[in-house]
Amino acid sequence: MRPKNAGLLKSARLAQRGQRGVVLIMTLLLLLLLTGLSVVMVLSTNSDLMTNGYYRGFRGSFYASDSGLNVVRQAAVNQMLASVQAGWGVNKQPIPAGTETNVQTAMLNAYGTAYGNITGQGQTAGSWPESFQLTSFTLSAPQCQVVGGGGTCAAPTGLVTGYSYIYPYTMTTVGRAQGVEKSQLSDRGALLINASLVANATQQNFAAWGMFIDQWPICNGGTLVPGTITGPAFTNGAWTFGTSGSYIFTDPVGSASAQAGYQFSGSCAQVAGNSDKVGGVTIAPTFQNGFNLGSPSVPLPPNDFNQEQAVLDGKGVAAGAVTNAQLNAVLQNIGGTAYPVGGAASGVYLPYKKIAGKQTFTGGGIYVQGNANVTLSTSGASAQVYTINQGGTVTTVTIDPVANTTTMVSGGTTLNITGVPDQYDPATGVLDGPATMMYVNGSITGLSGPGQGVAAVQDGNAITITAANNVTVTGDILYKTPPVTLTQNQIPNSPADTLIPGNNKGQALGVFTANGDIQLANSQANGNLEIDASLASICSPGSGGGANCGQGGLVNTGNAINTLNIVGGRIQNQIKNINATTRNVFFDRRFAQNGFAPPWFPSTTVTAGNVGNGTVTATVQRVQWLNQTAYF
Repeated sequence: MRPKNAGLLKSARLAQRGQRGVVLIMTLLLLLLLTGLSVVMVLSTNSDLMTNGYYRGFRGSFYASDSGLNVVRQAAVNQMLASVQAGWGVNKQPIPAGTETNVQTAMLNAYGTAYGNITGQGQTAGSWPESFQLTSFTLSAPQCQVVGGGGTCAAPTGLVTGYSYIYPYTMTTVGRAQGVEKSQLSDRGALLINASLVANATQQNFAAWGMFIDQWPICNGGTLVPGTITGPAFTNGAWTFGTSGSYIFTDPVGSASAQAGYQFSGSCAQVAGNSDKVGGVTIAPTFQNGFNLGSPSVPLPPNDFNQEQAVLDGKGVAAGAVTNAQLNAVLQNIGGTAYPVGGAASGVYLPYKKIAGKQTFTGGGIYVQGNANVTLSTSGASAQVYTINQGGTVTTVTIDPVANTTTMVSGGTTLNITGVPDQYDPATGVLDGPATMMYVNGSITGLSGPGQGVAAVQDGNAITITAANNVTVTGDILYKTPPVTLTQNQIPNSPADTLIPGNNKGQALGVFTANGDIQLANSQANGNLEIDASLASICSPGSGGGANCGQGGLVNTGNAINTLNIVGGRIQNQIKNINATTRNVFFDRRFAQNGFAPPWFPSTTVTAGNVGNGTVTATVQRVQWLNQTAYF
């Protein structure tokens, strides 16, 4: 018996047989689609990898080229700094001329002949395979400027405080990656080299100048007297030279003015140089040790307070004017009477007191109240004698450093004192040694030795004589032992002003006034006069000095002098007429050695140039950076 739905089942089976193969076709279609997608992905990935690889190679070559610029630039700077020559300073530039050519050649030889890898060190060595080559490099001659002085870098003048160099450069490098990628960059700018000198402020005694003039306007109608001038010379004004003779300076010459005057007939030229020519006439002084224009001004000593104070304590450091009360506390006359608190009209006083039953010297010198005539002389082998005449009252003070005694005699009375005037270091109080300050609170109406050609200053005695007002020199003042030669070949084959071996006996004389002139009133019959001393008539106006402060000079107030010899130096506020047919200044060259000077002589702070602490620094100023890569 047949089922009722047998026909339906047969139809279903026939339908299933008709759909067989569709799944296979669908599967094949899906597989084809997936294969196509995979191919597209592979192609896309390969394209990206190729693009990224090229980009990476190009960037590598770009960075290699840029790194090459930096490498060459720094190498050039390093070699420039390494070329700084020893001993550079005020008179010598640090970088020799032509250095830029040497540096340019070195850079091209080191980096321009082949590609060089840029790698690190240690574990990073070889970590970056890119390389560069320098294809062009130029380093031009510098623009060089002297700082603080004048002249050129090759021939500097004045107080040089440094040098400034600008070296223009251009360079081109090509960077290369692992493939064919290359990148070309160029750089243009300047290497800036600055060499600076440390200014040196030092304490200098005015005795260290053979000639110092404070006030001297340029081309003011007067000229420097021709001749040979020994010792360092300086003016806070300007030097003016004339045509009446030749000038020879054996030591450094400087001025605060940046120009010198050259006085020709009818005209005076102001020139920033050491010579000048008008028509067929040339003025060309000989400067054997340099002519330094535009140097810093030299500050002047303000007053004579320190010299007055030195009599009292041997240190000579005063905060202001010395008072009568201070004088009263320290000074006594020959009779043991203290300096009056109310002041005195005249008298000679010494700083002494009784210690352990003996009258003992306690200060630095001799105090003279009122005008006085002073004669210097020697006694025996070591004693220095000061004869002081005040209106007929004569007081003699004999100081013997070897015997360590001071003897005062006046009007039949004799005072014996143990000890002599001493100089002490004002900062530490350490004894420097015997030295005498004579301070005259008035004018010295006559200062001389015992006679023409006779010794006035004893060996082993260092003396400074200071007056509150004028000092008048009336006759020779000679060292017992002359320190320098006064004529050429006095020592065979030596010029005048040569130190005489063995003649430095410690003898020194300084004459100083802050409020007057050093006047020449020669009383010697032959009209010749010799002063063995550093002479200073100098004061800073407005700095505590008296009414005549800033007006001082060396001036002749007596008869004309035939030959004037000064063995030491002359320091003055102003040039004045000395009325001498022949004037010779022989610098006492001991005053230029180891700070040797008359005791408590005025000093100042001098700013000088290089002290060996110069520094050289380099910076780079880039003005153009250009990518010149040709894409291919």
